[in-house]
Amino acid sequence: MHAWCVVLDCEAGDLKSALLGSLTTAGISLTTDVRRDLSGIVIFGQAAPETLEFIRETSNGGTSRILAVTDRPIADEDVWKLLHSGSSDVICWEGAHTGHHIAARLERWAAVEQLVSSPLVTENLVGQSSAWLRLLRQAAETAAFSDASVLIMGETGTGKELLARLIHTLDQRSGKGDLVLLDSTTVVAELSGSEFFGHERGAYTGALGSREGAFALAAGGTLFLDEVGELEPRLQAQLLRVIQEKTYKRVGGNTWHRADFRLVCATSRNLKAELKSGHFRADLYYRIASCVCQTVPLSQRREDIPLLAKHFVKQVCQHELSPELDPSVERHLIAREYPGNVRDLRQLVTRMITRHAGTGPLTLADIPEDERPSGDAANTNWGGLEFEASIRKACMLGAGMKEIGRAAEATAVRIIIAEEDGKLSRAAARLGVTERALQLRRSAQRAASNRISRTEAA
Repeated sequence: MHAWCVVLDCEAGDLKSALLGSLTTAGISLTTDVRRDLSGIVIFGQAAPETLEFIRETSNGGTSRILAVTDRPIADEDVWKLLHSGSSDVICWEGAHTGHHIAARLERWAAVEQLVSSPLVTENLVGQSSAWLRLLRQAAETAAFSDASVLIMGETGTGKELLARLIHTLDQRSGKGDLVLLDSTTVVAELSGSEFFGHERGAYTGALGSREGAFALAAGGTLFLDEVGELEPRLQAQLLRVIQEKTYKRVGGNTWHRADFRLVCATSRNLKAELKSGHFRADLYYRIASCVCQTVPLSQRREDIPLLAKHFVKQVCQHELSPELDPSVERHLIAREYPGNVRDLRQLVTRMITRHAGTGPLTLADIPEDERPSGDAANTNWGGLEFEASIRKACMLGAGMKEIGRAAEATAVRIIIAEEDGKLSRAAARLGVTERALQLRRSAQRAASNRISRTEAA
């Protein structure tokens, strides 16, 4: 297995030699070539601004996995700074055995990355934004390397059911059973016992035969309980008992049955707020939330909108030749608001395909009349509520005008250079600056590279 490794402090050069030997023994080969398709190790002495800036740029918003390693005592505050800058983990070197810990992390990351980049994932859960990739990695790692219960929280239309199906599919249990879906909003209180537990013949009027409930059908597999926040208190208590004891009885029966399944729950409610109001049981919440996956609203992954739109075009057209998207259409889709998130985008693309004729690309004329901006008010306002919220948070934390401006510039540069695959001339054109200005903006990274070269030479 391969990873890249850089030294950001000449005084930390000796650590690299020890680390290299330990990782080589563990089967990890290191290169100084910083590549986004590989995990990386950053060896540093102190969490200096240059170190944080280097990690921020090379991690690309957390898209690339970076392990920060030091052999000096490090304060909790500096660990948080490194993590917020994009490090996936921070480790203090304590000897050769630490190398095995590092190798285990790199191997796990590589295995998760292989799952996330597989066609099974990329063809069904479309997106390349850092927020989306973090979510997929979390779900894939939980599914493949544990049997933990999972709570998926998020707005409607953000892919909660798709994520639940992915978790079931990547589950590595041998002899795995089926995925059973149960929507809590459709469970009638009077028949809830039968829905969950099943019933025996004659258990109640109309029970002409025995029936398996959701717990039995999901045995050995996965029970996906959608909109779990809608369960009434009595049903919450019954579900908690089954999760704790892993046994149940059918309605009208006396025989105990084993309830062995992975539980995946989803909700569009804020269950932590429901806990405070007493509408959701705290003991149940902590049973179903061994792992919490927070889905990403489309407003927080706008760079994925063109990819999603093209994916939906192919889905809608099926075997027909699918049209391309005119650049003006892409710009409109990126700027538009989506109250229904990804489901909202899919509906809009479907309506556009219905209007489209011929073999040319989808154009602005294919956008339905009720979806078009009124008059000359083109929907190109990128400085909306989300932008305002970010600035407000920065101000509340004490950031000044210059600091906010520098952070905005650095973020824009990092995003565009990543989108243009490192081609500075194209990135500069998009940002409206000269290529020289971009080169100066990246001086911190070049300085770090110079220190790496001096260390290598030594």
